[in-house]
Amino acid sequence: MRHNIFTIFKREFSSYFNTPLAYVFIVIFLMLQGVFTFYVGGFYEGEQADLSAFFSFHPWLYLFLMPAIGMRLWAEERKSGTMELLLTLPLSPGSIIMGKYLAALCFAALALALTFPIWLTVNHLGEPDNGVIITGYIGSLLMAGAYLGVATAMSALTDNQVVAFITSVALCFLFTILGLPMVLDGVSAIGFDQVTVMVAGMSYLSHFDALQKGVLSLADVVFYIAVIGFWLGLTRAIIEQQREAG
Repeated sequence: MRHNIFTIFKREFSSYFNTPLAYVFIVIFLMLQGVFTFYVGGFYEGEQADLSAFFSFHPWLYLFLMPAIGMRLWAEERKSGTMELLLTLPLSPGSIIMGKYLAALCFAALALALTFPIWLTVNHLGEPDNGVIITGYIGSLLMAGAYLGVATAMSALTDNQVVAFITSVALCFLFTILGLPMVLDGVSAIGFDQVTVMVAGMSYLSHFDALQKGVLSLADVVFYIAVIGFWLGLTRAIIEQQREAG
């Protein structure tokens, strides 16, 4: 099974670099990271050697950038007519889904890793807590994986990449804003504290907040892994239903 996953992974990961789109995406991602960290985030004005300004914008950048990575995973296969051929190969749907997903996640991880000059810059300017920064990177990648999980499932539903992108952004936005005070205050006003806690617990943002502050909680890690597992499981159900229908 590992060999099957690696075969799909290699095919998918290399396909990102068959067109200039991957390079354009990485350049735009790095430029936005720099702009948001040093200018919009007020890095210099804060006069603190940390990357809080860097990580605070990740949920909102990923809200659009991760669906852009994941929208092609299945929609392109269906549009080009290669999905039927792919599903007839002696590979389990789980292996194909996992190979595709890991390729997208590794591409996102590569883009995130290329932000290391920002890390070097903050170390040059001061003495930051690098443990906190490492935890922030771990949390950022886990959150990116959760967004990609949504995009994978939405891509499996349609052969139109634009539709996959829009639906992914809408769902990711919903699961992000659930942790905002204005949403939680509105839920709390209803008078059910348990519901408020449950809603906050479903937010990608709530779990990332602790990680970006250096608190590596098992509960937050398990949350993201469970979310990724849910969306990949949903993707498998969609693919198998389509295969039976076809």
